[in-house]
Amino acid sequence: MSMNTNNNSNSSDEIIAEINMTPLIDIMLVLLIIFMVTSTVALESALNVELPKTTNQTQVKPPETLIISLAHDGKVAVQGKIVPFTMLQKEVAMTLKQLKSDSVIFEGDTKSELGRAVEIMDIAKNAGAKNFSLAAEPKKLN
Repeated sequence: MSMNTNNNSNSSDEIIAEINMTPLIDIMLVLLIIFMVTSTVALESALNVELPKTTNQTQVKPPETLIISLAHDGKVAVQGKIVPFTMLQKEVAMTLKQLKSDSVIFEGDTKSELGRAVEIMDIAKNAGAKNFSLAAEPKKLN
């Protein structure tokens, strides 16, 4: 707070109040970081895919790996973005170039067709993918 120190007899003492923005900015930055972290996890797959179960576990994917998802109804997503099947090769090639990678993780629903999955892998290979992995969830042991 500060007071006006004019020598005018007509002016009265005025209180100048300001809102301290620092705590508000701190909170907003923390929320921004939280949303950024959670949104990258949410972008992994735009489709609701029920992954097959396996007892073998392998390493977690590196961040520069392309993820292609196949839903049980035949919809395909590349890096969480649903892509028409006719545009799949172009989208995969463009995304692999952006990521500077040749690795693909393929995640398919347990109810999806194997023929369609092989077709998608062939398209990805023609688009420049060289390393393929299949996504699966760990099986719960009783």
